[in-house]
Amino acid sequence: MREKIIQKSGELFLKLGFKSVTMDDIANELGMSKKTIYQHFENKTKLIETTTINIFNTICGGIDCICKTSQNPIEELYEIKMYVMQNLQNEKTSPQFQLKKYYPKIYQNLQGKQFDKMHKTVQKSLKKGVETGLFRKNIDVDFTSRLYFNGMAGIKDETIFPSQKFTMDYLMESYLEYHLRAICSEEGLLTLNKFIKTNQS
Repeated sequence: MREKIIQKSGELFLKLGFKSVTMDDIANELGMSKKTIYQHFENKTKLIETTTINIFNTICGGIDCICKTSQNPIEELYEIKMYVMQNLQNEKTSPQFQLKKYYPKIYQNLQGKQFDKMHKTVQKSLKKGVETGLFRKNIDVDFTSRLYFNGMAGIKDETIFPSQKFTMDYLMESYLEYHLRAICSEEGLLTLNKFIKTNQS
């Protein structure tokens, strides 16, 4: 029952927003009483905390699978971007914005976990790229992986990139290409251009 509540709550939070969804909404969707939910979670904040960690762990598992099976680090980053977009896309309700505004402690904790995961994943990707000759040999792996995370977080800032003007898909796609063109070797640029031409035509 607990897992069922977490799963359905996650779907609703991502679809409608963390603030917008009430405990009544969740109970109605599950066809149960609020009392049943409160037997597993003492309040909405605890439910959100558990749900966000569950979503995070699910996405991390998917990213790990992509890293194990990807052809090269260039395709790997694009596949991760697509996977994350499919799991977290909802610009209208901006669930991440609602989490940051109304549940700042949960948001900060999640940001820390996201940084640790992305930092390690991008570091491995960068090292693989250098070893295979797709990325420049003189890049600072630690600095570049931190810069990548900072940029990905930055494009979500509504004051700089208002959603009325930029879709999240466009921002992530453009930033990823910007990032890769800065670190690719000549061979890497050929691979990148071929990938973009094949997948965006």
